[in-house]
Amino acid sequence: MPRSVAQRFPRADGAVPEARSFLGGVLEEWEITDRSDDAVLCLSELATNAVRHAACGGFVVEVSLGDCRLRVEVHDAGAGVPRTGRPSDDDTDGRGLLIVSSLADGWGVTPHDPCGKTVWTEFKTEQSTTPIGVITC
Repeated sequence: MPRSVAQRFPRADGAVPEARSFLGGVLEEWEITDRSDDAVLCLSELATNAVRHAACGGFVVEVSLGDCRLRVEVHDAGAGVPRTGRPSDDDTDGRGLLIVSSLADGWGVTPHDPCGKTVWTEFKTEQSTTPIGVITC
Protein backbone atom coordinates (compact mmCIF):
# COMPACT_ATOMS: atom_id res chain seq x y z
CA MET A 1 0.00 0.00 0.00
CA PRO A 2 1.50 3.39 -0.98
CA ARG A 3 2.31 5.97 1.64
CA SER A 4 1.27 9.60 1.27
CA VAL A 5 1.53 12.74 3.40
CA ALA A 6 0.85 16.42 2.70
CA GLN A 7 1.38 19.77 4.38
CA ARG A 8 0.27 23.32 3.56
CA PHE A 9 2.74 26.21 3.61
CA PRO A 10 2.09 29.97 3.47
CA ARG A 11 3.23 32.16 0.59
CA ALA A 12 5.97 33.70 2.72
CA ASP A 13 9.75 34.04 2.87
CA GLY A 14 10.25 31.18 5.35
CA ALA A 15 8.04 28.72 3.48
CA VAL A 16 10.72 27.23 1.24
CA PRO A 17 13.07 26.21 4.07
CA GLU A 18 10.07 24.88 6.01
CA ALA A 19 9.02 22.78 3.00
CA ARG A 20 12.56 21.41 2.64
CA SER A 21 12.59 20.51 6.32
CA PHE A 22 9.19 18.82 6.01
CA LEU A 23 10.35 16.69 3.08
CA GLY A 24 13.65 15.86 4.79
CA GLY A 25 11.76 14.64 7.85
CA VAL A 26 9.41 12.51 5.76
CA LEU A 27 12.29 10.94 3.85
CA GLU A 28 14.14 10.22 7.09
CA GLU A 29 11.04 8.64 8.64
CA TRP A 30 10.48 6.52 5.52
CA GLU A 31 14.22 5.63 5.48
CA ILE A 32 14.77 6.91 1.95
CA THR A 33 18.40 7.89 1.61
CA ASP A 34 19.30 7.08 -1.99
CA ARG A 35 17.47 10.05 -3.60
CA SER A 36 16.83 12.36 -0.66
CA ASP A 37 19.27 15.12 -1.69
CA ASP A 38 17.85 15.21 -5.24
CA ALA A 39 14.26 15.27 -3.99
CA VAL A 40 14.89 18.06 -1.47
CA LEU A 41 16.71 20.21 -4.06
CA CYS A 42 13.91 19.73 -6.60
CA LEU A 43 11.28 20.57 -3.99
CA SER A 44 13.21 23.71 -3.14
CA GLU A 45 13.00 24.84 -6.76
CA LEU A 46 9.28 24.03 -7.09
CA ALA A 47 8.39 25.67 -3.76
CA THR A 48 10.37 28.78 -4.72
CA ASN A 49 8.37 29.00 -7.94
CA ALA A 50 5.12 28.65 -5.99
CA VAL A 51 6.11 31.47 -3.61
CA ARG A 52 7.29 33.73 -6.43
CA HIS A 53 4.59 33.14 -9.02
CA ALA A 54 1.40 31.90 -7.32
CA ALA A 55 -1.23 34.63 -7.34
CA CYS A 56 -2.51 34.14 -3.82
CA GLY A 57 -2.58 31.84 -0.84
CA GLY A 58 0.05 29.31 -0.07
CA PHE A 59 0.99 25.98 -1.52
CA VAL A 60 0.70 22.33 -0.55
CA VAL A 61 3.53 19.80 -0.68
CA GLU A 62 2.40 16.21 -1.10
CA VAL A 63 4.84 13.31 -0.88
CA SER A 64 3.99 9.74 -1.83
CA LEU A 65 5.90 6.48 -2.10
CA GLY A 66 4.84 3.35 -3.94
CA ASP A 67 6.13 0.93 -6.57
CA CYS A 68 9.74 2.02 -6.01
CA ARG A 69 8.89 5.62 -6.92
CA LEU A 70 9.00 8.69 -4.73
CA ARG A 71 6.66 11.43 -5.95
CA VAL A 72 6.87 15.01 -4.70
CA GLU A 73 4.10 17.41 -5.71
CA VAL A 74 3.61 21.14 -5.20
CA HIS A 75 0.02 22.36 -5.54
CA ASP A 76 -0.63 26.10 -5.90
CA ALA A 77 -3.35 28.45 -7.15
CA GLY A 78 -1.14 30.21 -9.67
CA ALA A 79 -2.06 30.53 -13.33
CA GLY A 80 0.15 29.49 -16.19
CA VAL A 81 2.22 26.42 -16.86
CA PRO A 82 5.88 26.53 -15.83
CA ARG A 83 8.42 25.64 -18.50
CA THR A 84 12.16 25.20 -18.54
CA GLY A 85 13.92 28.44 -19.29
CA ARG A 86 16.85 29.31 -21.48
CA PRO A 87 18.88 31.60 -19.26
CA SER A 88 22.02 33.24 -20.54
CA ASP A 89 25.30 32.83 -18.71
CA ASP A 90 24.73 36.23 -17.10
CA ASP A 91 21.19 35.54 -15.84
CA THR A 92 20.91 35.08 -12.07
CA ASP A 93 17.72 33.01 -12.15
CA GLY A 94 15.63 30.89 -14.50
CA ARG A 95 17.47 27.60 -13.95
CA GLY A 96 15.11 25.94 -11.45
CA LEU A 97 13.26 23.66 -13.83
CA LEU A 98 16.49 22.86 -15.67
CA ILE A 99 17.81 21.57 -12.34
CA VAL A 100 14.59 19.62 -11.76
CA SER A 101 14.72 18.05 -15.22
CA SER A 102 18.35 17.00 -14.75
CA LEU A 103 17.88 15.45 -11.29
CA ALA A 104 14.39 13.91 -11.36
CA ASP A 105 13.47 10.76 -13.26
CA GLY A 106 10.35 12.58 -14.44
CA TRP A 107 8.47 15.80 -13.88
CA GLY A 108 5.42 17.53 -15.22
CA VAL A 109 2.54 19.89 -14.65
CA THR A 110 -1.12 19.05 -14.11
CA PRO A 111 -3.37 22.11 -14.58
CA HIS A 112 -6.49 22.42 -12.40
CA ASP A 113 -9.79 23.83 -13.57
CA PRO A 114 -10.68 26.65 -13.07
CA CYS A 115 -7.28 27.70 -11.72
CA GLY A 116 -4.10 26.40 -10.17
CA LYS A 117 -1.81 23.52 -10.93
CA THR A 118 0.28 20.70 -9.54
CA VAL A 119 3.95 20.54 -10.46
CA TRP A 120 5.33 17.07 -9.72
CA THR A 121 8.62 15.22 -9.73
CA GLU A 122 9.32 11.51 -9.50
CA PHE A 123 12.39 9.63 -8.40
CA LYS A 124 13.15 5.94 -8.73
CA THR A 125 14.21 4.71 -5.32
CA GLU A 126 15.44 1.53 -3.71
CA GLN A 127 12.63 1.69 -1.15
CA SER A 128 8.97 0.82 -1.58
CA THR A 129 6.19 0.30 0.92
CA THR A 130 4.00 -2.71 1.28
CA PRO A 131 1.36 -3.55 3.92
CA ILE A 132 4.05 -5.31 5.98
CA GLY A 133 6.61 -2.51 5.87
CA VAL A 134 9.49 -1.28 3.78
CA ILE A 135 11.16 -3.61 1.29
CA THR A 136 14.01 -3.26 -1.16
CA CYS A 137 13.06 -3.20 -4.83
